[in-house]
Amino acid sequence: MSKIKLKKGDTVKVISGEARGQQGKIITIDAKKMRAIVEGVNMISKSEKPNAKNTNGGIVKKEGAIHISNLMFLEGGKTIRIGRKINEKTQKLERISSKTKEAVK
Repeated sequence: MSKIKLKKGDTVKVISGEARGQQGKIITIDAKKMRAIVEGVNMISKSEKPNAKNTNGGIVKKEGAIHISNLMFLEGGKTIRIGRKINEKTQKLERISSKTKEAVK
């Protein structure tokens, strides 16, 4: 299993699949299944039973999971690849842009 370079809260763009071209923020990441849920992307209809939150139940639209390989980090409106490098000053591992070699938030 490879290291996931995306984090919760990153803005990403879908590069393949049915939701191709859509973009949004990562809500959750499942590292074992290598899948992420992105805000407003890959919407699915799901039947829900009535509960305290939704007293009527019925069909609810919610985000479905997308494989990590179908997502790409977005910075300044452009997609970039992310690498990892140890910072010489702080001796901590940080994410860097593969193109500009600068640190990514």
